[in-house]
Amino acid sequence: MPTNSDFRNSSGSCRLCIKAVKWVPVLIIVTVVGWSYYAYVVQLCWFTVTSPFERVYYLLCYHVFFVMFLWAYYQTIFTPIGSVPKKFKLSPIDIDKIKRADSEESQKMILERCAQNLPVSNRTVSGVIRYCDKCCVIKPDRAHHCSVCGECVLKMDHHCPWVNNCVSFTNYKFFILFLAYALLYCIFITLTSLRYFIMFWKGELIGMGRFHILFLFFIAAMFAISLVSLFIYHCYLVMRNLSTLEAFRAPIFRTGEDKNGFNLGRYNNFQEVFGDNRTYWFLPIFTSFGDGVVYPVRSLHQSTQQYDSAGVTQSDPFAYKGGSSSLMEVI
Repeated sequence: MPTNSDFRNSSGSCRLCIKAVKWVPVLIIVTVVGWSYYAYVVQLCWFTVTSPFERVYYLLCYHVFFVMFLWAYYQTIFTPIGSVPKKFKLSPIDIDKIKRADSEESQKMILERCAQNLPVSNRTVSGVIRYCDKCCVIKPDRAHHCSVCGECVLKMDHHCPWVNNCVSFTNYKFFILFLAYALLYCIFITLTSLRYFIMFWKGELIGMGRFHILFLFFIAAMFAISLVSLFIYHCYLVMRNLSTLEAFRAPIFRTGEDKNGFNLGRYNNFQEVFGDNRTYWFLPIFTSFGDGVVYPVRSLHQSTQQYDSAGVTQSDPFAYKGGSSSLMEVI
């Protein structure tokens, strides 16, 4: 007869299997990129390209895109997600009170009391403080619960199976750069292999290596086409200061629903993700403003206790980095 120990071992094995399966999309990407390296460097540049100058130029440019792409991809995968700070976690007593509340109004009053000293401005559709009953925390602005990660994530954009990680406050810049360098990588391969792809169809290439070049061109072109729309969409989100979740469901404030509630103007929106040091804008190094918990909002959503007269939060990074003047343009 099975014992509790057997059930625990079975459950543990299932969890390990699920974790392993989650890495399959990442392994597919790594395998394709590894093969593309062999096909481009060895089969195209070494065995097919005859001009030494052309070969050196191709290899130098290729390795720049290759290194930047892998660096951004690594950062997107292995950067820990932004977890909700402990101060947002409710005490066992408050959790019990919420569970025992006999009406939504009673729950609302309990949550309002618990959140009175917390920097939260987002609400639910019914105007209640956002609360996660799985994590037992009051959700910070722009935070959402990820069912795959099993916890609430700061400024959650979406959970991406291709990186086996949540795209959120901590790695959103890396994700954008990953898309950008992946797109440049594919475009570069497509353009530089086009000439030899045409030679293949003319019958001017011989040997088995010509099939590597054929598939290299097709796969690079296919990925470039699929990446361009995704990259443009996320550039749009950055310029509007929206996450993917907020683009589908506008954030709700005390004053109501507002898709532009976090919009500070295009340049300030860009700086919130990429920082104000241009040297690091295109490097996969964390330079985003803020702590992932407090975000500057438009003046109509601000409360006098949390914001100063200039229209920015006391902890607003733009208030100290010369961004307040452009912020006022959108308020």
